Amino acid sequence: MKLVVVIPVYNHGQAVGGVVAKLRSQGLPVLLVDDGSNADTARALDALATQDGVQLLRLAQNQGKGGAMMAGFRAAAAQGYSHALQIDADGQHDALDAQRFVAAAQARPEAFVCGCPLYDASVPKGRLYGRYATHVWVWINTLSFAVRDSMCGFRVYPLAPTLALIERVRIGTRMDFDVEIAVRLVWAGVPVVNMPTRVHYPEDGISHFRVWRDNLRISWMHTRLFFGMLLRLPLLLWRKLA
Repeated sequence: MKLVVVIPVYNHGQAVGGVVAKLRSQGLPVLLVDDGSNADTARALDALATQDGVQLLRLAQNQGKGGAMMAGFRAAAAQGYSHALQIDADGQHDALDAQRFVAAAQARPEAFVCGCPLYDASVPKGRLYGRYATHVWVWINTLSFAVRDSMCGFRVYPLAPTLALIERVRIGTRMDFDVEIAVRLVWAGVPVVNMPTRVHYPEDGISHFRVWRDNLRISWMHTRLFFGMLLRLPLLLWRKLA
């Protein structure tokens, strides 16, 4: 197994350096994907890319989190990596947990290793409660509890089935990406390993979630996935019985 950490970055120039430092302290190679960030962040990423084990892929225009991740997947596969560990650039995830995710992927290289957040008191209550609506829809659309938390941005993808999926199906490129790709990987028969991990929301953190726009996008995604589940219902039921 050959793994690289892929970090989508959009205007998180102040926080991403700390994330990279923790990952490099564990000996993990890092691929930063600059998703059309502002000049200050671009300069910070240029500086980070001079470090050993850190690469930078720059997108000319903002593609959204999903678009940045898919660009990172393709670049990683082109370099011979078999797995990509995704982590957010804003520091909310405990980057020192990365070795636990890597170990889980090594034990089950065919699996999708999905973070399952353990929140502290910093989590905004609206965000916490709102996630449960998505969890329920994911459980309905997969007819399973295989994915405990489909919105966590800390996860490991096996690149071969993931790339086969994104080349075959159009997947949301923005805040709908994490959820949709998790559901579609389950549909594709990729096993799931849920990995508990601590999550902290920094007081000065920058969120790119836009309440009305992104909630509408996510609602439309759940609708599409529901009808996709109905088309796959015989297969999903057969798997459960088997």
